[in-house]
Amino acid sequence: MKKLSGEYKGVRARNERECIMKLHIYIFRHGETYYNRSRRFTGWVNSRLTPKGIRQSNVIAENLRTKKFHIAFKTSLSRSSDSLKMVLKHHPECQKVTVDDRMIERSYGDLERKFHKTVIIKYGKRRFDIWHRSYDVPPPKGESIEMVEKRVLAFIKDLIILMKKERVNVVISAHGNSMRPFRRYFENLTIEQMMELENPYDKYFDYIVES
Repeated sequence: MKKLSGEYKGVRARNERECIMKLHIYIFRHGETYYNRSRRFTGWVNSRLTPKGIRQSNVIAENLRTKKFHIAFKTSLSRSSDSLKMVLKHHPECQKVTVDDRMIERSYGDLERKFHKTVIIKYGKRRFDIWHRSYDVPPPKGESIEMVEKRVLAFIKDLIILMKKERVNVVISAHGNSMRPFRRYFENLTIEQMMELENPYDKYFDYIVES
């Protein structure tokens, strides 16, 4: 057998180390729900996936089929759990599913279950836009994105520690508003850029953590 040159062995060893050191976070938004479709404030209310939402989650599942992950995270809301189930059917290597509500959807407080158009009629478009899209103004008895960001960042900190300690890849079934600070952290976005994000229902994001 031909011996490897020192240069080739060094390159191979370096490539192997790089593969070992790169851990992956695969994060996606749950599929469309009936509240999403009818433009209602959902927040912490459970709303089931629509047929379209099921198809979107299956697209995510198919696109993640060749990836490997060992721990899955979801929230206590059914849309997060139901979307994750479709992904995990292809991944027997994932032996642990953890519920962590630090990345649960933003609470809309008194607006939950209300149609967007109803809120606009009652409070005006300007007030609706502030409650819906501002960074630091919460709706009545609800959360601002700034408040969501604080709990998501605490989750990310613990997640990275876990990944490095256990040397595992993870998959996360998240929500539209909890993904905003997640993407801001890993993509180095400004607050303004984060607030302009529209997180798709049928696309996952892959972030690398150096172990």
